[in-house]
Amino acid sequence: MLTIQQLIKQKRKKKLEIKYHNFIKYSHICGICIKVYNITPKKPNSALRKVVKVKLTSGFKIIAYVPGIGHNLKEHYKVLVKGGKINDLPGVKYRIVRGKFDDIGIKNRKQSRSKYGVKKYK
Repeated sequence: MLTIQQLIKQKRKKKLEIKYHNFIKYSHICGICIKVYNITPKKPNSALRKVVKVKLTSGFKIIAYVPGIGHNLKEHYKVLVKGGKINDLPGVKYRIVRGKFDDIGIKNRKQSRSKYGVKKYK
């Protein structure tokens, strides 16, 4: 606890509230994959979630989740990133958009096609 004399000499600094979506400033932004790896979720869930470390065109480095079953991502692939946190993965606040640039969509997907980059089935 500060004394009154300390408060007179040095006023308290205001804390800046930073939201995680503010620093990319766009709804979608492209970047290049630096590293592709798996991480495990928090308790009580158990799995190996696929994530990608991405260097954005704005210069920031982020960790993005790869949704869906299977992917073809490798190092130096170009991807499109959108905001949206993954509840059981701490520190992962972005998702990869499937079916755009070098990331292919999921084959044989009939439902929720728009989320996984699949064209209309005929």
